[in-house]
Amino acid sequence: MKNKVFLSLGSNIGDPVKNCLKAIESLNNNEDIKVISQSSLYETEPVGYEEQSSFVNMAVGINTSLHAESLLVCIKKIEKTLGRVETFRWGPRLIDVDILLYNQEIIKKPGLAIPHPAMSERAFVLIPLSEIGGNIKHPVEKMTILDMTKKVPGKEGVRRIEVLNEDY
Repeated sequence: MKNKVFLSLGSNIGDPVKNCLKAIESLNNNEDIKVISQSSLYETEPVGYEEQSSFVNMAVGINTSLHAESLLVCIKKIEKTLGRVETFRWGPRLIDVDILLYNQEIIKKPGLAIPHPAMSERAFVLIPLSEIGGNIKHPVEKMTILDMTKKVPGKEGVRRIEVLNEDY
């Protein structure tokens, strides 16, 4: 599995922690994907549309043999299988899985932009990502994820949460 990829996971409907963990399990159940790292879980304030519950967010590192487009199809299938229903931009979601980085590639195609175009502005993405990929350089920004995290606004709205294994 030659491609190293970082994903962002988020949820704020039902049991958000369980939803994120189910997404990781689904990723691992795919023979073309191996989860190699995962960040802590973070409770985060909603961005964009603020009249909704807090989110649980995390980052996951995977190795995959899938090309970026095929990985996106796989991720969308996982979201749908877990029960995601499209609502509106920045709205509540059962599970959201985004491709943040795919190797060091820059990809711009309809429906697929890598690196994720808004990640440099989102503390809820950068803080978990810095835990598992802090020394990775962003291919566009030319800064490490850790350096980007230091500069991002909104860090006070991202709180690490402790989850006991027996809870899940």
